[in-house]
Amino acid sequence: MRRHHIMMSAAALILSGVSMTAVAQTQKMNASQAANEPALLQEWTGPYDGVPPWDQVKVSQFPAAFQAAMAASKAEFEAMLAKPGAITFDNTITASELSGEKIGRLFSIWGVHSSNLSTPEVRKIQAEWEPKLSAFFSELALDARYFQRVKYLYDQRANLGLDTKQMRLLERTYDGLVRNGAMLDAAQKAQVIRIETDLSKKFSAFSDKVLADEETFILITQEADLAGLPDTFVASLQAAAKAKGQSGWAVVNTRSAVQPFLENSTRRDLREKVWRAFTKRGDNKNANDTNATIAEVLKLRQQRAEILGFPTHAHYRMADTMAQDPNKAMDLMMKVWPAAAARVREEVADMQAIANADNITVEPWDYRFYAEKVRKAKYDLDQEAVKPYFQLDNMVAAMFDAAGKLYDMSFTENTGTIPVFEPKVRTFEVRRDGKVVGLFYLDNFARAGKRSGAWMTTYRSQHSLGGKNNIVLASNNNNFVPGADGVPTLISIDDASTLFHEFGHAIHYLNSDITWPGLGGTPRDFVEYPSQVNENWLLTPYILNTYAKHYKTGEPIPAALVEKIRASDTFNQGFSTVEYLSSAILDMKLHNRSEPVADPAAFERDTLAEIGMPKEMVMRHRLPQFNHLFSSDSYSAGYYSYLWSETMDADTWAAFTEKGDVWDKETAERFRSMLMATGNETDRIAAYRAFRGRDPDVKYIMKKRGFPTGE
Repeated sequence: MRRHHIMMSAAALILSGVSMTAVAQTQKMNASQAANEPALLQEWTGPYDGVPPWDQVKVSQFPAAFQAAMAASKAEFEAMLAKPGAITFDNTITASELSGEKIGRLFSIWGVHSSNLSTPEVRKIQAEWEPKLSAFFSELALDARYFQRVKYLYDQRANLGLDTKQMRLLERTYDGLVRNGAMLDAAQKAQVIRIETDLSKKFSAFSDKVLADEETFILITQEADLAGLPDTFVASLQAAAKAKGQSGWAVVNTRSAVQPFLENSTRRDLREKVWRAFTKRGDNKNANDTNATIAEVLKLRQQRAEILGFPTHAHYRMADTMAQDPNKAMDLMMKVWPAAAARVREEVADMQAIANADNITVEPWDYRFYAEKVRKAKYDLDQEAVKPYFQLDNMVAAMFDAAGKLYDMSFTENTGTIPVFEPKVRTFEVRRDGKVVGLFYLDNFARAGKRSGAWMTTYRSQHSLGGKNNIVLASNNNNFVPGADGVPTLISIDDASTLFHEFGHAIHYLNSDITWPGLGGTPRDFVEYPSQVNENWLLTPYILNTYAKHYKTGEPIPAALVEKIRASDTFNQGFSTVEYLSSAILDMKLHNRSEPVADPAAFERDTLAEIGMPKEMVMRHRLPQFNHLFSSDSYSAGYYSYLWSETMDADTWAAFTEKGDVWDKETAERFRSMLMATGNETDRIAAYRAFRGRDPDVKYIMKKRGFPTGE
């Protein structure tokens, strides 16, 4: 599944448990102090309420900026606590909500360097400073004086004359502080701070090790070894080798290069070599092996959960989600697992019938290769025949057009008019109903130092507190393999789906219309929902007929080919579901236990056997490279959220199809205004019920994947 990262407001961060910065900043420094600040902390200038000064940033500036940010935060924090007079909602909650702009700007720029522009210098700073920052802000967040102010307001909340949003914010602030240790004694707080600091170190180490393995490559030097690979893909491998200073063709150890190689190469020995390199990332018993790091993370997480009063890390992480109970999430996954595993057995039987002619038994490195043969045999559909119609730039135009038809949004390219952090990044001015609401950055291509996967982030989110109505700065980050010189970038249907998915995250935040920053972020098992809904419009007749045009001839995709795509809509769903779901199930079983796993490799092997993992497959993310779980707490005990969100997504798509028009503006506006624009201002389950009139029905996701529904 696709990954995204959202730079939430300071207040939202403390509620989510991702970071604890909300209480650290309360007001801007005065003008004389600001004049002496490092450039990375200064207010952004230029259009769109200011933009990140990427052209002025030097990596060497970060240590001084981090130090200055901590000093300023400490001073502001103490000034707030020392303010005389009665404790009020305004001088406590509102003050915290209006704070954090300086540190937010710094972390936005730092996040791009650690994710998109990582270098040995960046990784060295990361290893040194992220633990310091974690400890510093944890200490502020656990300061008893701040909690006393919040608790006083919480205890008096019925008499404060608060509106419903203020009440929700106060209650969530209080609950978040308690959940993260505000009521612990001094010794326990010290333990939590130590654990948070140690975890920060482990997360950094895990990320560095996985990235080091992803920067390796398999070099092909003989043209005969390229057998079966499409010309455009071969050209991209040659370009990758050139970028590595090599002659020949380089298969870089990332999904964007590995997957098309496994689908097309007729050299089974090389398929196995590439597959093993990819699936063994972080698991090679060398300096980049992550298994010991995983065991240490799991031990620390369980220690923290117990100190905070939770039976397991899963209970701690899920306390502020829609599902709330780990067993509820597991129940949903196990409703889908048997049908998915059964479908894999059917898919393997189809593949084996073809593989018998080659006198081989299907192994994991054969799955994608023979799946494509089955696709061609069953549906006369060749993915490589489809790819020439899916030109990246056209698909970008398609996703913009879809947003316009549904939500009255427009995207006007202004690349070259504002600073960017990498020359190939494109930028677009975003309007809705004619009003500028955001700036959209698009970083599409894989490169050295950029972590794998796809994600969305905001450099600045919307809120209207204090008379503001921020222009959103949103960014999508993908890892497509660029076309060779003079050849446009062609992507697969799966890549195009990823493009629409990440754009769905951007649409979510570009349509935000909230007052309080602390009610901007949504629960982990909601956040993937709008993005998964957005995938549905990719294969609609309008999008295909308008934008799927052959990159050489400009001819629209033939109707017969479209019908083949539609006929194969549920093809290989067993594989894709089991690939994802095995990772999600292991995540939950790994964290919903009181005894930390000491041997991740044995746990992975034994648990997969226990649930009946097909031997012809491997998890989408094996534990040694599972960045979602071990580069931060973000998706730990939360990878189930994609399935939870997709259950709502399938049910929501039914709301559109039931109208007889998937572009129905009334349904789109209800979806936008009730579920995307509202952030977390209301309970998300209640919001969904208001939109659909009931809870989501699991039968729609089963139908979507082509599984039996029992009807």
